[in-house]
Amino acid sequence: MNDEIGIKIKKLRKERKLTLKQIADHTNLSISFLSQVERSKSSITLESLKKISEALGVNPSYFFSKSDKKVETTVMRNVIKTSTLNNQFFYRDLAGNIENPLFNPILVLLNPGANKEDSYSHSGQEFLYVLEGKLTILIDKEEHDLNPFDCIFLDSTTPHNWINKTDSIVKFLCISSIPV
Repeated sequence: MNDEIGIKIKKLRKERKLTLKQIADHTNLSISFLSQVERSKSSITLESLKKISEALGVNPSYFFSKSDKKVETTVMRNVIKTSTLNNQFFYRDLAGNIENPLFNPILVLLNPGANKEDSYSHSGQEFLYVLEGKLTILIDKEEHDLNPFDCIFLDSTTPHNWINKTDSIVKFLCISSIPV
C-alpha cells in the first residue's frame, strides 16, 4: 500500500511541477523523508499524508483509490482484516472510490501506548467517534478522555494528538473536512 502512495505522490508532484523542496517547505517535512516516501523506502503516517495532500491540492483519499473512474456510491465490507497491527496505529480510508468527497472518513486503530508523536494541526475540522476502548485526545495541552460512544468535534488548526494510554486497542472514526 505504501508503495502505491509513494508512486502517486511523486506522480502528482511532477504533474504540478513542484520540487521536493517546495513540498518540504509547505509541509515542514524533510526533503530526505519525502524522497524516501516517494521511493517506498519509508512508511508514511496519516498526519504526514494529510500535509502532503494539502500541499498537492488533493484529498488524502486520492492515495487510497483503486480506480480512476467516478463512483457515486461505494460499499465497503470487512474493512478491518483480522491480522494484528504492526505499527503504532492502523488507518483505513472509508471514502472508497468517491471522487472529490466533501469530507474524509477514516477508521483508526491505535495500539496500546500509541500516539501520533507530536501534536499536529492542519486546516479544517475533525470529528472523532470512539467505537471501542478509551481514547485520550490532547488538544492544545488539555487532555480529554473518550470512552466508547463518546465523540468530540474540534478545529483542526488547534494542535492536537491521539493517545492510547491503555492496554487494549482503541478503535475510532475520524471524519475530517477537506481543505478547499
